[in-house]
Amino acid sequence: MTTRTGTVLITGAARGIGLEFVRHYLARGWQVHACARNLAEATELQQLEQSGSGLSLHQLDISSDEQIAELTLALDRQPLDLLINNAGIYGPKKLAFGEVTRDRWRRVLEINTISPLMLTQALIGNLMAGRQKKVLMLSSKVGSISDNSGGAGYYYRSSKTALNQVVKSLSIDLAEKGISVLALHPGWVQTEMGGPNALISTAESVAGLVEVIDALDLQSSGQFIEYNGKQIPW
Repeated sequence: MTTRTGTVLITGAARGIGLEFVRHYLARGWQVHACARNLAEATELQQLEQSGSGLSLHQLDISSDEQIAELTLALDRQPLDLLINNAGIYGPKKLAFGEVTRDRWRRVLEINTISPLMLTQALIGNLMAGRQKKVLMLSSKVGSISDNSGGAGYYYRSSKTALNQVVKSLSIDLAEKGISVLALHPGWVQTEMGGPNALISTAESVAGLVEVIDALDLQSSGQFIEYNGKQIPW
């Protein structure tokens, strides 16, 4: 029987950065719980699972409280060392002032800001039973108010700014439980969201992010860190 070096749960794992996180932690010998909104279409995850490599797949729409509850039952109090809240959406691109609608904005906030907190709340017992006790939120530099020199992007910018506030509060509220929390900027990555002109690959991004995660402790909890280890102003 293989002894796994750690256990991680990753949301939005069907493609892009999430899928690269799965590959990376499997290669490190971890038990990986990969969550995807539509497992039937997650062909690369299915192929990895068939290799018998320590991967468990879970159907999860992070905006569904019912599916979050089903995931919690499926994990059955299994300890989690890392929770990587990676799932997110951008919303309509090239959105300009005058084109903002309530329903679309609510949807982006639901996925990017509210749902990661709800999932973390549901899995707090699993995290407390883990050894590393780390919660990672995939944020974005465009959520930095100090760095905003371009305007627009109302849905995505505001959702990530709000997520950063969630991270800061969690880092305070969970410190006594020994749980560290971090907001991560993955860089401009060559994914469906980042586009083909992005500067770095998913492999480069995740390799850097994992180094940041490895270094995370209670003293560095509550920060906003880029994949290259640089701190980003709020």
